[in-house]
Amino acid sequence: MTKGSSESFSAPSSAITVLAPAKINLVLRILDRRADGFHNLWSLMHTVGLEDKVVIRLNREHADIKLQCDVPSLSVDHTNLVYRAAEAVLRRCKQTIGVEIVLAKRIPMGAGLGGGSSDAAATIVGLDRLLNLEWSAADMAQVGQMLGSDVPFFFSAPSAVVVGRGEQVRPVRILGSRWVVLVNPGFSVETKWAYQELSSSRSQVLPLSEIHAALGREPQLSWDQVLHTAENDFEAPVFRAHPRLQDIKQALMAQGAEVALLSGSGATVFGIFREEEQAGQALAHFQAQSQLKVFAADASSSPLIAQP
Repeated sequence: MTKGSSESFSAPSSAITVLAPAKINLVLRILDRRADGFHNLWSLMHTVGLEDKVVIRLNREHADIKLQCDVPSLSVDHTNLVYRAAEAVLRRCKQTIGVEIVLAKRIPMGAGLGGGSSDAAATIVGLDRLLNLEWSAADMAQVGQMLGSDVPFFFSAPSAVVVGRGEQVRPVRILGSRWVVLVNPGFSVETKWAYQELSSSRSQVLPLSEIHAALGREPQLSWDQVLHTAENDFEAPVFRAHPRLQDIKQALMAQGAEVALLSGSGATVFGIFREEEQAGQALAHFQAQSQLKVFAADASSSPLIAQP
């Protein structure tokens, strides 16, 4: 199938819809380099109410994986994480059946919001339900970690402390409500480049602080605790290369955000607001700048939701 194909699928035998939320990194520390060449990380991740929609159908008339997406530039072959997630599930459960997936994108791509990882996790959740596999969250995370470091988190959403390469995930509850405004500048930041810039620009790796270590041991946290310790190691090198992102951060603070931070390696910058009205005012402020992609969403979202 070509990129962004809109071909019609034949009648399915069963179908399910899974909403795949974006994530933000409330804390992101990049620690020492591992023997496998990757870095250890420590992150407090949280989903927000900006969601892609993944519709999955089983079709016993063929044995192919067919993926279509409403973004023409997004590949729909084996290079796509959703396609690879479907392959991984079928391989693990040793089933041969046609899988047809329609992906509706709302989360910006290459934005530090984990959209591709969330879509892959949603695919695993949906196929687990459709195929009656009854996998645990740990089973699904084991499949997901082969696809990408952010994928396992989504099986423990909405909030979790993520350690190592992303394979160590401990759910945590954040009490209370907040609103988030996501501001994407319309360009992406390559994760590999961000890691290289961070490694070359810092003289030493600071160890995990006791404050963050203490957060990681708590079963539940308040927003005040979280926001007091929010930080992202990628900000210094990414802002140096893209000063526009630092301007967005400062503008979010000027609009009343309690905290504004780069998410992941960027390029999205988010602000946390105590009240929905404040978030709405900030949204309107940034929407006046046509080159930006801006979203306001509830920061107290639910886990991956599968709908029959």
